[in-house]
Amino acid sequence: MTTAAQPSSMVPGLRRNMVTICAMTATIMQALDTTIANVALPYMQGTLSASQDQINWVLTSYIVAAAIMTAPVGWVANRFGRKRIFIICSAGFTIASVLCGLAQDIGQMVVFRLAQGVFGAALVPLSQAVMLDSYTLQERAKAMSIWGMGVMMGPIMGPSLGAWLTETYSWHWVFFVNLPFGVFTVLGLIVFMDETKKNIELRFDWFGFTALAVAIGSLQLALDRGEQLGWLESNEIIAEFIIAGIGFYYFLAHSLTTDKPFIQFALFRDRNFVSGCVFMAVMGLVLFSTMALSSPFLQNVIGYPIITAGLLLASRGCGTFVAMMLVGRMMRFVEARTLIISGLSITCLSLWYMTKWNDLTGVNEIVTISVIQGFGFGLVFVPLSTVAFLTLPNHLRTDGTSMLTLMRNVASSIGISLVISQLTQGTRYSYAVLSEHINPFNHAMQMPNVRGMLDMATSQGRGLADVLVRAQAQIIAFAHDYQMVMIFTACAIPLAIMIGSTKAALRKQAAGPEHAVIE
Repeated sequence: MTTAAQPSSMVPGLRRNMVTICAMTATIMQALDTTIANVALPYMQGTLSASQDQINWVLTSYIVAAAIMTAPVGWVANRFGRKRIFIICSAGFTIASVLCGLAQDIGQMVVFRLAQGVFGAALVPLSQAVMLDSYTLQERAKAMSIWGMGVMMGPIMGPSLGAWLTETYSWHWVFFVNLPFGVFTVLGLIVFMDETKKNIELRFDWFGFTALAVAIGSLQLALDRGEQLGWLESNEIIAEFIIAGIGFYYFLAHSLTTDKPFIQFALFRDRNFVSGCVFMAVMGLVLFSTMALSSPFLQNVIGYPIITAGLLLASRGCGTFVAMMLVGRMMRFVEARTLIISGLSITCLSLWYMTKWNDLTGVNEIVTISVIQGFGFGLVFVPLSTVAFLTLPNHLRTDGTSMLTLMRNVASSIGISLVISQLTQGTRYSYAVLSEHINPFNHAMQMPNVRGMLDMATSQGRGLADVLVRAQAQIIAFAHDYQMVMIFTACAIPLAIMIGSTKAALRKQAAGPEHAVIE
């Protein structure tokens, strides 16, 4: 029997509304910064006099620092108080953002991005924990709808906002844009948020944290740099995978044999929380991998400018927004697992249509499919965020939010690395296969209208043939990648049976906390 978390004591009104807004601004800041800087890299490279490998560390340093520091968020908040840590991290993230905008060379930029990742790691899990505590169990679906908008909309809107700021002003504003939101968040938290009880008796498991940090950091480095260095053809990537494996082994061996492990494994005794972790990993992989594919497809295959591509992709956020507005109400009448199955099915359908995209795909189709896909994401994200904490005890809530964030981050890194690697290899393979048919023995090449354009005896004809074959190879590779993500999403649908009856749990919660068990 798993006891549900107690309802929040915070009553509706100005105080709760302001805490909600502050939690949202913190979430949006961190979520935006995972993607907003990507489009500004070419502009930074010239200003900071950095090589291609050096400028990539602007992204890598942030990702690695955020991944490592997500795991201890629960312990730190329980030990020193959630309000204090939330304020420190919000202020630190804001200051680090300003310093990134003021950086004069690549060394300073990497250091400041590391600091941004360290402070930013706590913002999403702490904001989720604050939202869960601010609303009763019956209102939690609505709370997760509001919070989910920041988590989902940030990565979707980041590239288009970053492109607009960079083109209109300069790359510095990609970081300066956090300043007003950060100041508002810090002041709002100071005035309106209540402090949680501190547990001064907690002792930090340094060995467990070090082992996990080394494992996660090495894994993130390998995933982030693998495509540049040729994966297992690089000694660096092989070494990083080996170090990650050793780190995870020592972390698990230590955690299972110590009295007070770094991660509270009581989390994983809760069936709903485990289900939430599984589907959060699925969402992280699918959401970020499709984002990693869609932007280069629109720019490289169809040929849209980056701002236009960003605006087209923003339509997916519109679908997510609509779904999240509806799903909070729908959960009163529909089981969470039903919504999750529906959302994943819609996502599969949208990915199936995306496998048919080519260089002639029109704007209307792109917008329609993006809106449908965003709607599917919204149907999944809110129920899984609600289910994960439906029966989790209060004292495990902050640890749970940090674990969910960690699962999403690691899964998204794996998804992005996987699809980009497959895209590169698929393009090369398709190009090689298609090139075999460009020869004098191909009857199609002998047709007068074709031969007039693709005269292989001239350099112009050979160049045009190369362009056409390369474009077709890219289209085929993108289609195979979308198909791979679609199959993965479809395979995740049967896992919804892991989720118990949420309506039954809500009825028993209404009858009394002692009866709030999951069926």
